[in-house]
Amino acid sequence: MGPHELALLTLRRLVAAIPLVIGVVVVNFTLIQLAPGDPTTALIGDYPAPPGYVEQVRAEFGLDRPIPEQLGRYLWQVGHGNLGYSFAHRKDVGELILERLPATLRLMLTALAIAIVLGVGLGILAARRRDSPLDHGTRLFSMTGYSVPEFWLGQILILVFALGLDLLPSQGARSLRAPPEGFAAFLDGLRYLALPAFALSLRYIALISRITRASLLEVMNADYILASRARGARERTVLLAHALRNAAPPIVTAIAYDFGFVLAGSALIETVFGWPGIGRLLFESITRRDYPVMTAILLFVSLGVVLANLIADLFHAALDPRVRRP
Repeated sequence: MGPHELALLTLRRLVAAIPLVIGVVVVNFTLIQLAPGDPTTALIGDYPAPPGYVEQVRAEFGLDRPIPEQLGRYLWQVGHGNLGYSFAHRKDVGELILERLPATLRLMLTALAIAIVLGVGLGILAARRRDSPLDHGTRLFSMTGYSVPEFWLGQILILVFALGLDLLPSQGARSLRAPPEGFAAFLDGLRYLALPAFALSLRYIALISRITRASLLEVMNADYILASRARGARERTVLLAHALRNAAPPIVTAIAYDFGFVLAGSALIETVFGWPGIGRLLFESITRRDYPVMTAILLFVSLGVVLANLIADLFHAALDPRVRRP
């Protein structure tokens, strides 16, 4: 795919994503506003307050306006890059999300890297030894791993490795006694990252391994594979250099799609492990009825899914010319 075709495809996907993102913003905002509870609780606290003061606070933050008017104001603010003001944290929502974003990205990228390495590796081994005990074990693992809820797996890992064996920490992202930087700080961060990253990655290890196995088996009996074997090529060369390259489009597409779902799924894992990221911030905003933070995080997750889908489409088009459209 040339640069011109790539630019046109990207432009078409971005234009198609605009109404989708607007629709997601409208639905998220409306559902949050219709949810029970009053955000003024986060503003004035649980202490009794005069009704006049409560109405003053509601008017100050625009909470006394009809929902359509609030929605219009919110769309205008988002269009100008303003995500609102956090009731509970008393600061700009954009700044609050940017503070938590690095921790979430570290967890997501680590989990995705684990899923890619183990998922593709298991899929290759299963396809190479089809119908062997290893293949049956890999398929059983993928079915089980995809079915296990992430939050339940996280709690089991805490019970076994943190409380039972006392090998790894269960909460937070770093030790209070760890140095702020250097190799020792890096190792300390890995200890805190191990359990949440694995808990988040298991579902995607299972998914990628199944797709890798199925895609490889689909191309293993193709004519060019038989011709390569007839020329005396080693089985490893046939598998990695020929079969895997032609089986790559669905694998790469699944990995790109997984990025968006890992972002959405990190909320539960961050809550279970006390990880100081966006997912935990979402949980805190729900308990405090901090509507601007909730809406902004859901918008951020939606944009992440849309961007992941765009990347998946571009990768698929680059690897498989049959999916390209004028």
